[in-house]
Amino acid sequence: MTVIKRKIGTLAVHPIGLGCMNLSHAYGPAQQHDDAIAFLRKAIDMGYDFFDTATIYGMGGNEKLIGEALKGRRGDFVLASKCVIGFKDGKRLLDASPEAIKSACEASLERLQTDVIDLYYMHRPDPNVPIEESVGALADLVGQGKIRMIGLSEVSADTIRRAHSVHPISAIQSEYSLMTRNPEIAVLDVCRELGVTFVPFSPVGRGYLADEPLDPNGYKDGDLRRTFPRFTDPHFSANLGLLEKARQHASDLGCTIAQLALAWTLAQDKGVVPIPGTTNLEHLEDNFNAASIVLPAEVLATLNDEFAPEAISGPRYSEPAQASVTTERFSFE
Repeated sequence: MTVIKRKIGTLAVHPIGLGCMNLSHAYGPAQQHDDAIAFLRKAIDMGYDFFDTATIYGMGGNEKLIGEALKGRRGDFVLASKCVIGFKDGKRLLDASPEAIKSACEASLERLQTDVIDLYYMHRPDPNVPIEESVGALADLVGQGKIRMIGLSEVSADTIRRAHSVHPISAIQSEYSLMTRNPEIAVLDVCRELGVTFVPFSPVGRGYLADEPLDPNGYKDGDLRRTFPRFTDPHFSANLGLLEKARQHASDLGCTIAQLALAWTLAQDKGVVPIPGTTNLEHLEDNFNAASIVLPAEVLATLNDEFAPEAISGPRYSEPAQASVTTERFSFE
């Protein structure tokens, strides 16, 4: 099957991108440097051409990995990074002031060993800075040729409209999977209306929708899932029946559960570009090949019903984490 590339602004990419956060932190210890470099080079050789990183991943270390690993291949891929969530003296901070955004961009360009970032996101909205001011700073960076396109992450439909009125927004990134369907409330519709590409992160449910079952008692130190209600009991156990349903569908179709989840995400909109993350080479290849899987209409309909938002036990974020985003929530959350 010929895989048709999808657009982000004026650029075309393979339908499955690579979220690089896992190489540095989030679900376990960071990969060894040489292993991470080899992994990134394997990904681009495999055909991945959309790499997603951020200032905060590994406190800048993730950007450095990409800069080192893919140096000399810059013309072969679309590069996305993020600002606003940054760090100082080893501590995380949130700052979307124009000065901070421009300073963060300069630092990212240096770490990434490039003179332009294709897609530069605001990682989170800053409640202390009007979105119009932040986007104005990003627009200045576009004008200076330091970034090509502007993106936003984990924001509401209203925030997207306000931002888009200042400068065209090329991409919106937010969590979206069978387990997390909040973008269907309003964000996907506004993306279609404004011609914005939607980029789902965690499209395999932060590893929940995978053939290797998670163990809520076995999370490693620093694993973010320790703080997410759906990944601890009672919610984790309450959702296991859904995982078994996904497992049966995948078995019937001859694919992995992760491929089923990715194929479902791709089918929701012909423009979405999910960015699953992994540190496993076998999963890397499986994810890439999910772009060739077409789910039968009856399977899509069944999955939509089985994984209806109200059927999922537990909210996706803790209350403190939810307070840091403006994404819409279902009334029952």
